[in-house]
Amino acid sequence: MLLINHVKKLLVYITLVSLAASCGENSAQSINPAIDSTEKKNLIAIAEDKPALDTAEYNRLLHYISRRDSSGRWPVKTAYPSGATILPFKRIVAYYGNLYSKQMGALGEYPKNEMLKKLKAEVDKWTKADSVVPAIPALHYIAVTAQGQPGADHGYRLRMPFSQIDTIISWARSIGALTFIDIQIGASTIEKELPRFEKYLAMPDVHLGIDPEFSMKTSKAPGTVIGTMDASDINYTTNYLAGIVKKYNIPPKIFVVHRFTQPMVTNYKQIKLHPEVQFVMDMDGWGIQARKINTYKSFIYPEPVEFTGFKIFYKNDTKRVNATREMQPEDVLKLTPQPVYIQYQ
Repeated sequence: MLLINHVKKLLVYITLVSLAASCGENSAQSINPAIDSTEKKNLIAIAEDKPALDTAEYNRLLHYISRRDSSGRWPVKTAYPSGATILPFKRIVAYYGNLYSKQMGALGEYPKNEMLKKLKAEVDKWTKADSVVPAIPALHYIAVTAQGQPGADHGYRLRMPFSQIDTIISWARSIGALTFIDIQIGASTIEKELPRFEKYLAMPDVHLGIDPEFSMKTSKAPGTVIGTMDASDINYTTNYLAGIVKKYNIPPKIFVVHRFTQPMVTNYKQIKLHPEVQFVMDMDGWGIQARKINTYKSFIYPEPVEFTGFKIFYKNDTKRVNATREMQPEDVLKLTPQPVYIQYQ
């Protein structure tokens, strides 16, 4: 049943090919937006006065979200971040999606003003549920989408035009929100896809997500099987992000990895953390509440990396079980550790 659902989801992705084509092949497969010397100076100037980390409060909040875990797994023992951070001081509440599709998430499903209003309501709801870790908004945009067809370079993925990223960043900044760029690499590699976004990741308010579900290590097309990423893929990404932070002298980056099965992320103990990167393992599964909680306890809790996230589906979590509503903040906050990244699709 799970695999059938993913195949259906890929039918939505395939429609993006013709939509993006209407923008022109060059815009859908556009070149890396170079950073000229003036832009680089401006980016560095923005971050020159970055505040220091309050280590005492950082430690207190780590223990708070770990809910007195007795296993010794949480909180994870790591080096302090390289500067003031967002996590665990704030809880990020994000709307996820793509502007070409109304079926890939709330970000693309609703008109801009309605979408931002709904997001604000969710943020307020989370802050009301836990004022110790107040919520802040984010827009999580799928910038590279997996495809059911190979395309000209057999990459099984489609790159969105950079103009859409510009639009999302503009929307996010209008409400004081963060932006996440999400990558579904298909049969490509993270080494090929990630450097295209340097200009955006150099911005202090832009962060990253990757989706192992659509990382195909075999000849199979995305959606026919569930993909996977190894610690080596993740370590390339964390090394790259750490380099960006050092190069542009900006606060630590947040890096979200989506996961709902154990094989989606292999060799987790070999994942290397950096003071410049805050790592979030995001529970990405859909279904009834008991199923989602079981997934979290089975694959997220026992394999600690740094922080955790939790995904809530407005439709898939309810429509097949006749549930009246999706999980609420009070439900999710009972988890150990408490997720500090919440994504709505």
